[in-house]
Amino acid sequence: MPSLKIAIIGAGPAGCTLARLLLSSPQQCQLTIAIFEAESSPNFRSQGGTLDLHTRTGQAALKAGGLWDEFLKHARYDGEAIKIADKNLLCYVNMGGGKVGSKGTGRPEIDRPVLREMLYESLPLGTVRWNKKLVSVTATPQASSKHTLNFADGSSESGFDLIVGADGAWSKVRRLLTNEQPFYSGIAGHQCSIPDAQINAPELFELVNRGSLFAWSDGKGLFIQYMGDGSINSSTWSRRDVDWQKAYDADDAATVKKVCREEYVGWDSRLVECVLKADDSTFVPRDLFMLPIGVRWDGVPGVTAIGDAAHVMTPFAGEGVNLAMEDSLKLSQAILKSVDTPHQLASNVRTFEEDLFVRGRKTQQVTYDMMAAIYHTPGSPRRGIERYILKAMTDEMGWWMTMLVTPIVYVWFGVFKMIR
Repeated sequence: MPSLKIAIIGAGPAGCTLARLLLSSPQQCQLTIAIFEAESSPNFRSQGGTLDLHTRTGQAALKAGGLWDEFLKHARYDGEAIKIADKNLLCYVNMGGGKVGSKGTGRPEIDRPVLREMLYESLPLGTVRWNKKLVSVTATPQASSKHTLNFADGSSESGFDLIVGADGAWSKVRRLLTNEQPFYSGIAGHQCSIPDAQINAPELFELVNRGSLFAWSDGKGLFIQYMGDGSINSSTWSRRDVDWQKAYDADDAATVKKVCREEYVGWDSRLVECVLKADDSTFVPRDLFMLPIGVRWDGVPGVTAIGDAAHVMTPFAGEGVNLAMEDSLKLSQAILKSVDTPHQLASNVRTFEEDLFVRGRKTQQVTYDMMAAIYHTPGSPRRGIERYILKAMTDEMGWWMTMLVTPIVYVWFGVFKMIR
């Protein structure tokens, strides 16, 4: 009976989704799947903010993997609430979420740590091999389409029919495919968290309404999200020089709070609370990187990449995890199609990659345009809010519906600006 041996590098959402899709398929007995993860052990507590999974991408992957019912146990439809405002808290968008336990509008929130834990726990014990930090991938002698994985602990693994790079922005696997590397987007800042927000920041808790509040003006933004554990996660993204961390101690919470108070002078005090009331131990400085829009590569038999390894982008469209899970879904289909005809694996993966390039370019462009609407449009959000909203709607509506809605959006905000 033909069989395929697959190595997945990285146990994030992309890697674990791919493994789940393969190991829950009728052909699972013909597959040998191993995930190699650099982290030493499962630790999902500090894995980022909250995500809304989209119907045709993230949700579709979960349904295909038989995880929909499990997802519903953790989905927060009340987390769909969203406000988009300026520094004075003038809200250009104010959408309420569904009631707790309701089905909302179909794009529920799930905390990133919860999603990753759910995906990991859906896999057979031993699928993920921890403390396996990949150092390099080299060609295996006497095997033209085979490669060897070399790890930091001195060990190596080989004999795989396909190596999948799901190892993030600085992917070691991607180096076999292209020389392109992520570059600094010009946007950076801090991430932090307020535990027990209802108690520690009641005004901000009420303002966020168990959802998300995105406020920006003057090339600066505060992005605030309620988490399922009752905390509030925040990011202070703004335009910054590449060496911005040399200006002050970006790892010292007291200094960061002082600098933030100065940078956000004139902003509504309730917004700035997201930083000033954050737990000192939660501050993390971050630069945002992106791959060039439309990055692609010539096919390398036996190797491919998905998720951030293939098309890392900034977070301003909220599409990263959704696109990664769609990558996993489509790659799983290419692999399963090849189980009984292993000689067609390379061509099926190449067909997958051509689709990956199209989808990736589209989403990268939308993400860049939304970032530009926030940070590179003078007078934003008052100027450019229409473009931002239409870009955000394109994924779910499609281009033809977007064309129909476009004049309505411009008229709506035109009237709004006249009276506000």
